Order: sequence, then C-alpha cells, then structure tokens
Amino acid sequence: MISCIIVEDEPLALKRTMEYVGKIPYLDLLQSFDNGFEAIGFLREQHVDLIFLDIKMDELTGIQLLESIENKPYVIVTTAYREYALKGYELNVTDYLLKPFSIERFIQAVEKVMSLIERTPNNTLDFFFVKSDYRIEKVFYNNILFIEGMRDYRNIQTENKKILTLQTFGDLEKELPKSLFCRVHKSFIVSLNKIDIIERNRIKIKDKLIPISETYKADFYKIIGFNSTGQKQPGHNIL
Repeated sequence: MISCIIVEDEPLALKRTMEYVGKIPYLDLLQSFDNGFEAIGFLREQHVDLIFLDIKMDELTGIQLLESIENKPYVIVTTAYREYALKGYELNVTDYLLKPFSIERFIQAVEKVMSLIERTPNNTLDFFFVKSDYRIEKVFYNNILFIEGMRDYRNIQTENKKILTLQTFGDLEKELPKSLFCRVHKSFIVSLNKIDIIERNRIKIKDKLIPISETYKADFYKIIGFNSTGQKQPGHNIL
C-alpha cells in the first residue's frame, strides 16, 4: 500500500482527486486538507509515502509547503498552471498533472511512484551503514548531499558533517536507492533531492559546484527528464 494525503483548496478538484484515489486499490488515503498549514502539522506527526499537492493556494502555496518540510515524501503536483513546472522540477516532484487531468494520466503518475518505491532497496529503511576508520556509522539517505572521491577515500558529505570511508563508489552505489542518487562524474555521486541548480553542465548543491562529465551526462539528464542541451524530453512524466 502507498499511504497518501491530498492538499487541495478547490472543492471540485479535491472531490475528483479523492474519487480517483478511491479507484486505485493500493492507495491508502490518510487525510485530505484544504490548506497547507494543516498538512504540514500532519506531516510532522505522520509518515506519508505520497502527497497529491495543489500549487496555487491561499496563505501557503504548495511550493512553500514543500520548502518547509525536511523529509519529503513523493509528490504529484496537481495544478492548472503550467508555469510552475520548472519550480516543481527543482523541488524534485515525481510528476506534474495539469488540470483537468484524466484518470488514465492520474494512474500513470501513481504507477511511476509505485515503480520508484519498488526500485528502492529495503524501502522500509531510510538509512544504511558505512565503515569509517574504526567505526561503523549509520547514514540516513535524506541527510546526504553528495559523495566525493578524495584519492583513496570517499567523502560522504551530509547536512552536518563529513564521513570518510575507504569503500569504493561501486560499493556505495549498491547501497544507494537509484531513485534518490545518481553518479554524475567519476568523482561524484549526487542526491537528486538536494540539487538546487543545474547550469552549464554543473550542479549546485548548497555552496558546492559539481561537474557533470561526458561519461555520465546522458544518463543523468535522462533521469531528470531533459536532454543534455536542456530541452525537455517528449513524454517525460514530470510535465
């Protein structure tokens, strides 16, 4: 089952999304909200796999909601405004449904979430263990910004510290969910959730600029739904 909530301030749109959710047996609707503040309070107390999120709402927009929560679930944006697509991509939403959307398009978006969940190893866990010096440290996936090669060591750069390990990139890639991390250079793995900007084949994560090498460029841009010239790939589900 995929636990989900709906955040939508238009009554008719909320009713339609609830009807669509009810038609899919593996979706478990926990709650619906007509404003972002109540949704944030719920998310602080309750684990949720997926949010169906309207963007343009009074008081607190969907974008502001996403920027306010740390451990983001999968997000399917539902909006009448196409111009928010790029911002949604920057916030790593899973799909972007333009109102009015059909039940077929809705199912396609949900199936994408299901596929990502199934591809995540040990999806009941949100961490793995890594050997660092004489210690074994627990590392939470959501806390990783990037992994950088430093001669014999790999530096796992988290939100609050560096963790140095002799484990190879190959070993680390086996531990990392492919839906959350991507190799972009012989010396770098990045967390897709932490990317701020991509420009001139460089990724910015906080104050760090990370190069995208020719070897990994095509695969990386394919994952985020663009080609290497920055053009949207036809048929990619984020739009």
